This record gives sequence, structure tokens and C-alpha cells, in this order.
Amino acid sequence: MTGFARVRREAPGGELVVTIKSVNHRGLDMRFRLPSELEPFENALRTRAAQALARGHVEIRVAYSRTPGPETIGLNRPLLEAYVTAFRQAAREFGVSSELDLNAAFRVPGMLGEPVAEELGSEFESALLAAFDEALGELNAFREREGAQLAAEIRSRIETIRRIAASIGEIRTRAVPHFQARLEQRLSELLEGAGIEPQRLAQEAAVLADRSDVGEEVSRLQIHAGQLAEVLAAGGEVGKRMDFLLQEMHRETNTILSKTSGVGEVGLEITGLALAAKAEIEKIREQVLNLE
Repeated sequence: MTGFARVRREAPGGELVVTIKSVNHRGLDMRFRLPSELEPFENALRTRAAQALARGHVEIRVAYSRTPGPETIGLNRPLLEAYVTAFRQAAREFGVSSELDLNAAFRVPGMLGEPVAEELGSEFESALLAAFDEALGELNAFREREGAQLAAEIRSRIETIRRIAASIGEIRTRAVPHFQARLEQRLSELLEGAGIEPQRLAQEAAVLADRSDVGEEVSRLQIHAGQLAEVLAAGGEVGKRMDFLLQEMHRETNTILSKTSGVGEVGLEITGLALAAKAEIEKIREQVLNLE
């Protein structure tokens, strides 16, 4: 499921901004975008994220801005010592009387470096993890709200499938005699003059009509729809279980369609309903991909 969270929090020596974005993914794929000084904390952040999230392509960004303040200039002490030693040695050897000029020394390339940043320790790590946990909580709250909306839509579609199955079941009771009459007529035409007894002809027609009956498929479709609703209500990682049930429901609708093709207006009515159920099943399957 998609989600977004951003947390801004004070930290020792500055301010932290944690941003987490997620989109649907089969597994848990985490991408970190950290400044180099925060890279030592990536494993700790990754562990926290894996505990809070089960699925999704997750992008995690952390920014750290230091509070402006007194900075310590990096002094290359070995170079300065070598400079002073060389200056004094040259003064003695050449009999030159001169005072050492630090301004001149500091202009020597490499004598002064970048400001020395204070090392980030355990106190900073605690603040970072606290901000990260807060962001993960906000992300999951966002995903739960989306999940609740998605679940409500799926429940509505399940009820639609149940109504369709009930309609097919009602039509089926009217269709069985129709199927039998058509099959008897067809068999009579094919076997005209073959000397088949009327009773035997009726029996064969009844067998073929039974094979065209969709009662079992309708019953299983209703059962699977009920199981689908139960799995959704139970919560947890429902995606894989629901996908399995939807595959079974898809198979039942295909069987209904194969049995009712070419059997007149009643068959067309059932076919239209079965196609509608199949469309609802496909829509649910697309939505289930976003559920954990």
C-alpha cells in the first residue's frame, strides 16, 4: 500500500528530518538516502523498519542540519611543527634575525583544514531512532487508513458477487427443465429412426442436463465468497490467502460459462451474470495486491 510520513525533530547539535514513502511491492524493498555522516546508523534504521513493515517498496530519507555555532578549525599540527622547525633552523644557519609570523604560516597550503565536526554519538543515535520510530508509526497509520477504505470496497464487491450467485441459483432452477427439453429435442433429431426407446432417450437427456447444471459451481462460488469475507475480517497478512480464494472463484465462473453457452435465452441470462461476477473477481484481485 502507498504511504507517506515526515517527522521533524530536534537532535543533539542540530535538527533531523525523516521522510518515508512507500508504494506496493510483493516483498519489503528498502532504499535509504542518508548523508555520509549518518551512514553508520543505517543498519539500526533498517532493523527498525523491518520490524514495523511487512511489504512495500520503501524509500527512506534522513536529513541532518547542524545548529550554527562556534566551530573548531582543523589545524595541521605536524605541518606547523615542521614549518616552525624549518624557520628556526634557517634563521640560525643564515644568521637571520626574524620573528615567526603565524599569518604567513597559516597561508601555507594544507595548514588549515575544514571545521572539525563534533562526532555523532549514542545520544544522537537515540534521537535519530526515536524520530524514525515516530515516522514509521505515521506511515503505518496512513497505510491503515488506506487499507480500511480498500477493505470496505472489497467487502462491497464480495456482496455483489454473493447477490449474483444467488440470482444464478434462482435462474438455474428454471433452467434445468429448459436444458432437459432442449437436449431431448436435439437427441430425438440426431437419433430419429434409430429405434431408441423413449424412456432411454429421456434418461440420456436427463444425464446430459445434469452435466449442464451449474448448481455445484454456484454453491462453491457462494462458499468462497463467504470465506473471502471472513479472511478480510480476520486481518493480518491476507493478500496471499485471498488471492488463492479468488483463483478458485475465477475457476467456478469459467465453468459456469462453459456449461451455459449455447442453451438459449436462459443460458444467456446466466452467462451475463457469470461475466459480471468474473469482472468483480478481477477487480478484487487487483485490489488485493495492495493489501498486506
